[in-house]
Amino acid sequence: MEYDDQVKNRVKRIEGQIRGVLKMMEENKDCKDVITQLSAVRSAVDKSIGVLVSSNLIQCFEESGKDEYRRDELIREAVNLLVKSR
Repeated sequence: MEYDDQVKNRVKRIEGQIRGVLKMMEENKDCKDVITQLSAVRSAVDKSIGVLVSSNLIQCFEESGKDEYRRDELIREAVNLLVKSR
């Protein structure tokens, strides 16, 4: 699968958020603030997973043509990926 710049930028933003959390920890910031930022990171990761799974599913659907069995298989795989990510 080819990853577009939009998806890569999402991951770069997450990377920046993680660095920010580490800085907060090094500065002994309040636990509630650190947890809030970690929750934001988790949310961003979850959204990125959703974007990747849906993009991949669309691409695979296009490649599968009219093969309904293959499409059902792809949907099951996509659902399993989403379940594993939680």
